[in-house]
Amino acid sequence: MNNLVIDMTHGGVKIAISLAKKGRNVLAYDIYNTLNVIDRKMLDIYDIWLIDDLGELETYRGEMRVIHPVHLPLSHNEIIEKNPDLKYSFSTHHEIIKELLEDWGSDIDKIEVTGVKGKTSCAFMLKEILIDENPLMLSSLGALLYENGNEIILKKDISIAPANIKETIDLAYKIANPICKIADGIVESENLRKYDSAIFESSLGASGIGDVGLLTNISENYPIAKGRHTAAEAKKQVFRCKTVVCEKESFDEYYCDVSHPKVNTFSLDDETANLYVRTASYSLDKTEITVCYKNVKTTGDEILNGQLTVKTFAPGRHHVKNVLGVILTCLTLKINENKIVEGLANYKGITGRTTKRSNGNSTIIEEINPGINTYAIKQSINMINDLSGWYVAIGGDYGITCEEIDENKVADYLDSIESDIILTGDVGSSIAGKMSRQTEFIKNIDEIYSLATENDKNLLFIYRSDYHKISQR
Repeated sequence: MNNLVIDMTHGGVKIAISLAKKGRNVLAYDIYNTLNVIDRKMLDIYDIWLIDDLGELETYRGEMRVIHPVHLPLSHNEIIEKNPDLKYSFSTHHEIIKELLEDWGSDIDKIEVTGVKGKTSCAFMLKEILIDENPLMLSSLGALLYENGNEIILKKDISIAPANIKETIDLAYKIANPICKIADGIVESENLRKYDSAIFESSLGASGIGDVGLLTNISENYPIAKGRHTAAEAKKQVFRCKTVVCEKESFDEYYCDVSHPKVNTFSLDDETANLYVRTASYSLDKTEITVCYKNVKTTGDEILNGQLTVKTFAPGRHHVKNVLGVILTCLTLKINENKIVEGLANYKGITGRTTKRSNGNSTIIEEINPGINTYAIKQSINMINDLSGWYVAIGGDYGITCEEIDENKVADYLDSIESDIILTGDVGSSIAGKMSRQTEFIKNIDEIYSLATENDKNLLFIYRSDYHKISQR
C-alpha cells in the first residue's frame, strides 16, 4: 500500500519520515509550498517522492492511504477525482500518530489536552501536579522535559500539531540516550528514560494515545477546512482516548450521541456533572474552590466519590473551569488528592497567558493568547469587580489561529461597559471603527504600561498574539 502524506507545513515531514523508517512506501504533498531546503533533503534521504500536484498520482495503481490534517482545505472527493482508479482510504494526522506510537509509553500516565480555550493553562497545571514524575510535555510554549523540578527546553518554537507529539518523544529520547564514543566506534547508551508521565497539548483533537483525554471546552465552534468542518467535529477525536474528561455543557451540546465507556464531565454550575463547584471564593491572587465529585470512572476501573478544596491562581470563572478539568483529570488517573492540592497551590499562571504582577502602585493582569476571541475578552473583563480603577487595553494580531474575532460583538460589548478602554494593534484598530463611543488608540504597547503606572491605575491587558512576539516589541 502507498501512503500519501499531505501538508508538510503542519508536521507532515515528521510523519512521512517516520512511516518510511518503518519500511512503508511514502509520497509527500507540500500543499502550502512551505517546504525548506533541509526538510526537502530529508525526504530525499528516505526515498520519499515529493509530488507537486495530485494529478501525479495517475502513475500509481492499487491502494493509496491518504494521511491528512483534520483541517485540510480539500475534501476526500476532491482528492479521489484526481485519480479515481486508485483504491483510497483516509487517515488524519492524529490517527497516524497513534499508529506510530502504538508500542510507546504503556507504563506511564499519558494525558492529551484539547479544546477551544484553556489548553495551555491546563497543561501547566497538570505539570505542577505531576512534577515528581518528571513529566514530558508538549505545549504551545514549547517541548519541555522536567527533571527534579528543573525545566529542560527540548525545542522552543514548536507547534501543537499532532506530529509534534512524536517529535517531543524523539527529542526526549535523544536527551536520555546520548551517543557514547568507545574504542570500537560509536554506540548508543542504554535507554535511560527521564520521565514517568507525559502531557500533550493538541490544537484540533487528540491522537488517542492518552490514558485520559481532557477536552476543556467548545466555547466557540469556529469553522475549519474552508467551512466544511467545525472545531467541535475536529476535537471529537479526543474520544479515541481510553478515558475522556469533558466540560459538561460542551458534551451535552456537541457529543451527547458519542458512545464511550468512560466519560467524566465537569461544570461550574451543573450538579449532574461528575464534578462541579460547591463554593468558590474569587481573588486576583488565590481563589479557593471546593468541588464535589461523584461516580468518577478511573483508568483503573474504580468509582470515586468525595469532596476536595484547593487554592490556586484562578481570578476568573473561565480560569476556575480550567481548574475543574485538571482536578477531574487527576482524579480519573487516581492521583493522590494531596498532590492535586499542592500542585495547584504552586501554580502561579503562565508567562504569555494569564499572569498578575505589580508595577509601582499598579496591578497588571495580562491575558496574552493567540486564541483570544469574543468569549475570552468578556470572561477576562468579568474578572474585575470594580472597573473604575482600571484601564482595559485590548488589541493584537490577526492570522494567528483558525479562530477569529466577531468585531461587531466585541464593539457592542465594549460600548456597554463603564471603563477606560484603550485599543491597540490591528485588532484594536478594527474594533475602534465599529464602536459608538470614543476610545483611545495607542500603537506602542509600552506606552500603555507607562500610562497606567503614571496615573496610578491598574491595567488589564488583553492581547491576541504569541507571547514571544510581544516580548520582542
